[in-house]
Amino acid sequence: MKIDIVSVFPEYFEVLNLSLLGKAQTKGLVEVTAHNLRDWTHDVHHSVDDTPVGGGAGMVMKPEVWSECLDELLQLQPTTIENTEKMENIEDSADSCDTCDSGNSATVAVPTESGNSKKTDTAQSSAGPVLIFPNPSAPLFTQQDATELSHADHLLFGCGRYEGYDARIPQYYRAQGIDVREYSIGDYVLNGGEVAVSVMLEAITRLLPGFMGNAESIVEESYTGENALLEHRQYTKPAEWRGIKVPDVLLSGNHAKVDRFRRDEALQKTDELRPDLIEALDCTKLDKADRKTLMALGWEVSATHPRKR
Repeated sequence: MKIDIVSVFPEYFEVLNLSLLGKAQTKGLVEVTAHNLRDWTHDVHHSVDDTPVGGGAGMVMKPEVWSECLDELLQLQPTTIENTEKMENIEDSADSCDTCDSGNSATVAVPTESGNSKKTDTAQSSAGPVLIFPNPSAPLFTQQDATELSHADHLLFGCGRYEGYDARIPQYYRAQGIDVREYSIGDYVLNGGEVAVSVMLEAITRLLPGFMGNAESIVEESYTGENALLEHRQYTKPAEWRGIKVPDVLLSGNHAKVDRFRRDEALQKTDELRPDLIEALDCTKLDKADRKTLMALGWEVSATHPRKR
């Protein structure tokens, strides 16, 4: 897998040379290159931002610099596109809105045609490059997205800074046929996209064949699989530490009982912390013991999906 990262702080990604991701690069599983966006500037100050159109605080990253960089990395020729009908409709809607709160305009998520705007149940591979921008106003990045992107041959990440990047950048590259994704990693705002890119990169690359020393270690992790749950708790030796004992069943040597204990604990933990994941389960794929546990936790399991009683 080829990975390009564009940032005004490319040194940040030296951390990717550590641990398993560093070993994966040594083995040739992934090729990671961090690029300095300022290398595509032409002024003496190497400026990558300008004041926002329409006024407001902060600075916005300029499309001219980004386009020169992305065109080179994506091997595209510059061209001119017509404004899309969708963008015109958005502008018309904004002009006619008499009750809009302009103070919140910086946090409004504009609808996009991003491939992740609607989740699917199937992880599909991407033959061409995938251009990814972290964006706090975008759909949430999930394990399903990580699984899908782990099948791509080329990922190109763009790290925004300041008030973000000009909204025409993803619009333009979608119009060129590029698979453009915008993802949020949570309901909070960071100083830049570097941290978010690091998070997504680790989630994606650890799913590559040969990346993990033991491939089985990712099979039962939280959010993994078709009927995803939070993972059960983990313990190691000694069996008793500072007065706290490991559950006796884990010491029994009975693998069937151990598996059942862990499965029940995963169901209980998910019920407590992420009931939305329980609601998404397919009841037809739950075994009798799963159904019994969920019923004891107050779930009705006779329909397609569980529902709380």
